[in-house]
Amino acid sequence: MRVFVTGASGWIGSAVVPELVQAGHEVVGLARSDASATAIAAAGARVHRGSIDDPEGLAAAAAAADGVVHLAFNHDFSDFVGAGHTERAVITALGDALRDSGKPLLFAAGLLVKPGQVVTENDPTPVSGPDSPRGGGEELALSYAEHGVRPVSLRFAPSVHGDGDHGFIKTLVEVARQRGVSGHVGDGGNRWAAVHRSDAARLVRLALERPPVGGVVHAVDEEAITARDIATAIGRGLDVPVASIAPDDVTDHFGWIGGFFSLDLPASSDVTRETLNWTPAGPGLLDDLATDSYFRDPATIG
Repeated sequence: MRVFVTGASGWIGSAVVPELVQAGHEVVGLARSDASATAIAAAGARVHRGSIDDPEGLAAAAAAADGVVHLAFNHDFSDFVGAGHTERAVITALGDALRDSGKPLLFAAGLLVKPGQVVTENDPTPVSGPDSPRGGGEELALSYAEHGVRPVSLRFAPSVHGDGDHGFIKTLVEVARQRGVSGHVGDGGNRWAAVHRSDAARLVRLALERPPVGGVVHAVDEEAITARDIATAIGRGLDVPVASIAPDDVTDHFGWIGGFFSLDLPASSDVTRETLNWTPAGPGLLDDLATDSYFRDPATIG
């Protein structure tokens, strides 16, 4: 299968590309920079130069492929609505290019927020419209099932972890390093789901090869790790105390990530495991936090 991948040199994409290549697929990766192009080529994929701000270029690459895996996203938290508008334009370009083809369109999405409840693959997204989170991209993409496309929402756990992670967990580590304390919000009882990057990449391949009916998969290994346990592991790794941060002080203490770290995001992947015969095998998040990979001082690296 010839597969067009956006975000091919990103944290998840750089694991997905070799997973697909090793399975015998021909991969074409979107590259915005020379560094991305070099990384994509080194992984055994072909390079398509462009960006997610070029809908026509994306559409052309999608039309020439047997399937699309859209993993790129503009994580500009200063203009999250604008980033959502871009995402919606990308989904539209890709979906229209694949219209009436029967080809799969996989796209990255986040888990739903249902405080106090464990989210499942059967829970529909509650958001829609261009000004909603991620531009209402999930609802829009899934609607292309009515137009001859096989869309699959890849709902990734908020913690896709592993050596080299520079996402949410690494950001929390750096906040704790700077503050001299590893914090959690309130009693720290809110929960996060997690998955190792290698398991997430394998799930993407399985969903591409056998797009599930219903179009939603959960890239979730561990269903519910408390924020308190995450903060405790970070405190242990940095040898700093662990403390409760009052809800009113979350933004001052954590910055932009405080709002995310306050969320209750437990999720099940029972349907995904059964449908795709997916069994996560990578280490858990707390196991990863027990190594030094998250705690190397950036000032001493390189």
